[in-house]
Amino acid sequence: MSKIDFTKEYFSMKESDAIEYAKTVLKFFNEDAVLTCKEIGDGNLNYVFRVVEESTGKSVIIKQAGPEARISSDIKLSTDRNRIESEILKLQYELAPGLVPEVYHYDAVMNCCSMEDLSDHVILRTALLQHRKFPLLAEHITTFMVNTLLLTTDVVMEHKEKKALVKSYINPELCEISEGWVYTFPFSDNEMADAFEKIKPFAKEFLWEDKAFLLETAKLKFEFMSNAQSLIHGDLHSGSLFVKEDSTKIIDPEFAFYGPAGYDIGNVIAHLIFALANAEAVMADGKEKEGYIVWVKESIANVVDMFKDKFNKLWDEKVTERVAKYEGFKEFYLNSILRDTAAVAGLELCRRIIGLAHVKDITTIEDVEKRAAAEKFCLTVGKALIMDRESFLDGKKYLDLIEA
Repeated sequence: MSKIDFTKEYFSMKESDAIEYAKTVLKFFNEDAVLTCKEIGDGNLNYVFRVVEESTGKSVIIKQAGPEARISSDIKLSTDRNRIESEILKLQYELAPGLVPEVYHYDAVMNCCSMEDLSDHVILRTALLQHRKFPLLAEHITTFMVNTLLLTTDVVMEHKEKKALVKSYINPELCEISEGWVYTFPFSDNEMADAFEKIKPFAKEFLWEDKAFLLETAKLKFEFMSNAQSLIHGDLHSGSLFVKEDSTKIIDPEFAFYGPAGYDIGNVIAHLIFALANAEAVMADGKEKEGYIVWVKESIANVVDMFKDKFNKLWDEKVTERVAKYEGFKEFYLNSILRDTAAVAGLELCRRIIGLAHVKDITTIEDVEKRAAAEKFCLTVGKALIMDRESFLDGKKYLDLIEA
């Protein structure tokens, strides 16, 4: 019999609680199973427990959302994000089979969900920091994005059904984080901006004092808040992907809501550019570096071009809205997504450099001069993507900018 009643009220679980929860609530293991548990969460918001039966290798992941961020008790959050994540993962599992983990159970009292253990995979950011190549990454991630983004739009869905999803996944607390941390705080010299001291003068002149640039970021913020286009992942960076040679799994859609489709695509591209900047700075010159950089650049271009190709094919197969079949509308619609893609890639490149949420791709560059150069590169590419976003309609355009 359980020593703890998990059905009455929420409390923050410890590793021992997660073991008992796996046995008595999930009934994932036999009552007499000998289990171990480790809290493996390395994000800013949640706690992630891996429970394992060592004798059989059977395992499960339990992810619990608390009422405040683990990085700061001042950041209050709705625990409804765990429901959103659980339901979104189930929906994505249907739309993009094999590309997300399977969800087993959602618990509204304990604000947690249990899901497939992906310990045979590695977090993509970790692998990129080791300069490993994954030939199927672009193929997998573009299939995921096309299926989850296009198939949840008014172009395909019955409109009342789509509006019901908009209502169900409104997600105001997590959207507020994105509105602040991505679109607002990084673009002025304030306590919520955090620029590397060596590039701060550059950031001030190049971004914070450029009124034309700031105007564009304001336009993009309001597009993010008002364009309920697709059911987006909302945080699709290299820390939200598990990979191995023949598999890619997308995790952590707790920021999901109905927003501009280009938001997800732009995030993927930006974090590949971070990987490129890291490799340029820290890898020794030679064939290994050359080969890795070629693969990253190809992946950047392929994300754009494969997405376009798959989008066009899936549109022709799945479009239901009558007016969306008018000649020229598909091209107009896709180009608007590609414009948003470039803008978001630019925002992400900037905000990870001069905002609070940095990336290890850049912060682990030990040589101060090389880190400063990498950061200026990211800010320069980011600004160009924002200011000239209408032009980035294919992968070659991104590579031309990076080369320039």
